[in-house]
Amino acid sequence: MKAEEVKAVCGQVVTEVEKAIIGKRGVVERVMAAMLCDGHVLFEDYPGLAKTMLAKSAAAATGCTFKRVQFTSDLMPADITGTYVLNAKSGTFELRRGPVFTNVLLADEINRAPPKTQSALLEAMQERQVTLEGDSQILQRPFVVLATQNPIEYEGTYPLPEAQIDRFLMKLTMGYPNREEEAEILKRRKARGKEEPDIAMVASAERLLEMQRFVESVHLDQSVQEYCVDITRKTRGHGQVEIGASPRGSLALMRLSSAMAAMSGRDYVLPDDVKSIAVEALAHRIILKPDPWIKGIKAEVVVQKVLEEVPVPKVK
Repeated sequence: MKAEEVKAVCGQVVTEVEKAIIGKRGVVERVMAAMLCDGHVLFEDYPGLAKTMLAKSAAAATGCTFKRVQFTSDLMPADITGTYVLNAKSGTFELRRGPVFTNVLLADEINRAPPKTQSALLEAMQERQVTLEGDSQILQRPFVVLATQNPIEYEGTYPLPEAQIDRFLMKLTMGYPNREEEAEILKRRKARGKEEPDIAMVASAERLLEMQRFVESVHLDQSVQEYCVDITRKTRGHGQVEIGASPRGSLALMRLSSAMAAMSGRDYVLPDDVKSIAVEALAHRIILKPDPWIKGIKAEVVVQKVLEEVPVPKVK
């Protein structure tokens, strides 16, 4: 596979998803980048901003299987991973696979489930397998989790620990549409006469795996690798940061910048690719000191300042 092919397929996928998601091309492209990295995405945003529709549309356009789990306070780990169930006729236990056995899993309102259930999903995300009654069950590839949590109604929720949020390749927000975009949403809904738009399958799970392998082969100059490291290390020594991004942040920058390069039709990474994805890859990995946090300073702003301070390398 060549870079031009990856760019063409990704462009087709983004175009199809935009039939359902209006005015959020940047978000759609970043979800596509995460899928190219076989990574997971955490959405933190208000209800009703089409996070679920984005996940369904992305799965449909890429020909991936899709399942959705609504996280609640009584959700058990077995509801995610599955369990062995007794077959009354044969007298044997049969494996009943849970929703985690899919290509794209939407974990809706992940912060409403108890920690034990959250851990079961996060283990599957990290290990790409689940263990049931001592037997390891390998998850099919690709396997991408798109998790959501609302920044409101924290009563009765179980916020994800910072160490577990670090497992997500990136954190995104949808944001409200502007007036013209919201009017277009209503116009399209009225025109199609049904709730969900028809999304054409323009790729397949096998095709996505091919593109993932190409992303792994994208050239990353030594100077760009060091640029990723310098950005991540700068977050650790920033005056407003209590705990900076770990080496997992450097790896996320490297992988996502490779995906952004491939989506642009290149087989090599530029510093601009790193800068374009740094906020989404790093902001959720840093913990601010109490004073800037109280003043309402956002981690995203800190990452932007870091990008301004770290010298940009010249790639030959």
